[in-house]
Amino acid sequence: MIFRLDDRLLFPDPALAEPDGLLAVGGDLSVERLLLAYRQGIFPWYSDDTPILWYSPHERFVLYPSQLKVSKSMRQVLRSGRFKVTVDEAFPQVIEACSAMPREGQDGTWITDDMKEAYIELNRNGHAHSYEVWQDDELVGGLYGVDTGRVFCGESMFSKVSNASKTALIHLCLNGGFELIDCQVHTEHLESMGAIFISRDEYLHILQG
Repeated sequence: MIFRLDDRLLFPDPALAEPDGLLAVGGDLSVERLLLAYRQGIFPWYSDDTPILWYSPHERFVLYPSQLKVSKSMRQVLRSGRFKVTVDEAFPQVIEACSAMPREGQDGTWITDDMKEAYIELNRNGHAHSYEVWQDDELVGGLYGVDTGRVFCGESMFSKVSNASKTALIHLCLNGGFELIDCQVHTEHLESMGAIFISRDEYLHILQG
């Protein structure tokens, strides 16, 4: 059953989500509603031609920073000093770059203008962060996501040059202070770095402490 949200700030039990994770439709992207959603293991994912759709997958693809795998070649990249990494210095530019990056098997982007505005507002309020990767003063990679305390809910990443997004993720794992990184969407790239699937119950146990 898919629930329709109204003006009240509440969500149904995530366990009631459809097999594909779809839980609810409607509502808004206010800071208060987004924080409530993420703290219950729910996130928005939709496109310009649909209403706001809220998901809570039955399995979560996650990365424990303590289990991060860094290849020998990637260690050499990090030691080379090729990249400079900053935090929250260019959030709007990172989310814009993520929305513009072509994705294999995707037509267009799910990062709508409303989503950009909402997450920029989360960043202004200290609840979302960006990790920027620079090469010769040019923004060449990065990622952004939502800070729930124990868990960093990764939203998207981009890379204009080889290994830039990996550098951002490694910096997040080593310096972010999070117990878990929620990767949301499975990729072989993330799996090679140690990401695994866990159950929603296990995810919520960590998320809510």
